[in-house]
Amino acid sequence: MIDETHDPKRVSWVASANGHVDFPLQNLPLGVFSPPGNNVPDAKARGGMAIGDKIFDLKAALAAGLFSGEAETAAKAASGGSLNRLMALGSAPRRALRRQVFDLLASDGTNTAKARNLAGGILHDANVCAMQVPAQVASFTDFFAGIHHATNGGRRRNPNDPLGPNYKYVPVAYHSRASSLQVSGQPIRRPSGQRKLPEENAPTYGPCRKLDYELEVAIWLGPGNRQGEPIPIAEAAEHIVGLGFVNDWSARDIQQWESAPLGPFLGKSFGSTVSPWIVTMEALAPFRVAQPRRPAGDPRPLDYLWDEADQRRGAFDIALEALVLTEKMRAAGQPPHRMSRSGTLDLYWTIAQMVAHQTCNGCNIEPGDLFGTGTISGPTPEGWGSLSELSQDGQKSNTLPSGESRTFLEDGDEAIFRARASRAGYVSIGFGECRGRVAAA
Repeated sequence: MIDETHDPKRVSWVASANGHVDFPLQNLPLGVFSPPGNNVPDAKARGGMAIGDKIFDLKAALAAGLFSGEAETAAKAASGGSLNRLMALGSAPRRALRRQVFDLLASDGTNTAKARNLAGGILHDANVCAMQVPAQVASFTDFFAGIHHATNGGRRRNPNDPLGPNYKYVPVAYHSRASSLQVSGQPIRRPSGQRKLPEENAPTYGPCRKLDYELEVAIWLGPGNRQGEPIPIAEAAEHIVGLGFVNDWSARDIQQWESAPLGPFLGKSFGSTVSPWIVTMEALAPFRVAQPRRPAGDPRPLDYLWDEADQRRGAFDIALEALVLTEKMRAAGQPPHRMSRSGTLDLYWTIAQMVAHQTCNGCNIEPGDLFGTGTISGPTPEGWGSLSELSQDGQKSNTLPSGESRTFLEDGDEAIFRARASRAGYVSIGFGECRGRVAAA
């Protein structure tokens, strides 16, 4: 739904928002933050919305009487240490909250004067706040919807038939570990486990030698369903709150040895990094597009995975990039080096199809559950979203501007994800960064 919150002519009295690369007035993503204790009497974590270089404090704005109606209900639900209660409410209160916050922060809003008078209590400098994982995640499902990534991995196993026979019929996924999710900016410790290279006679135990990042979009779920009651694909949109990033770190050597016959375990469960901000479905409305047509000869999805409206408007046009920053580059003041560019139009399945498939057997999802899309790679090396692809599983080195080379991540390396949604006639919005630095085992 396009409304006044998408108007490109509207600007904010928060100066840093105007022209901000990620968080202009037209974005207003949701997150959970802890304000600096020396500025706020109650410094407990609470919900907020990013606006330029500031965070709009929903709890403080609620206490100041700035909300009414469904927006007030939503602000109350977002005032605690997680967004689960807000996620459970569905889209109507969330949309009302967005519209009232937009009005408060717009330079020409009906309540602009009231908000500006309270600016010292409802706005915090983002760089002195501590961000949290946005929700308490009970379940984390990691899909495999990036067909180019799936093909690249499959070619190393079987060049003649890289995709499994089910790939184009089923949104393939596995259940990942929710307990080891962490927010952007926290270090990721190199995991240890059993690993065995093809030329080795037996496995050994020790630190991972093939640590990799995976460029994935995070899908945050809302109201959910009762166990035993599938969510029809035409109703899936009501159960999606918004999008972010997830770096589903992978210990490739551990993963390769353990995956037969049941799939990933310790090679994945040691940690996943999520970006702190959820870009809501409302903010993303201008960037919805048709799902790319399947290549000739590909099967039509089964009926429970097919919805004409979803095919017309169920995809998103979001540009993605993965970057690496090494200790040497950091010390020299060099910027992160872009390793790849891809986009969400490289996904083979829509988000609604993922929701419909997850629940088709009666599996219940709950507010705050998280989906990962799987690594999103483009069709050429410039778009490959993991080092295992770029290095051909360690066979090819990638040279960095510092003169260093990488096949996989070394201790001190930092993986950084960025995104941008753009469309003519609308203000571009971003996701904020998703960062994680590798710490020694």
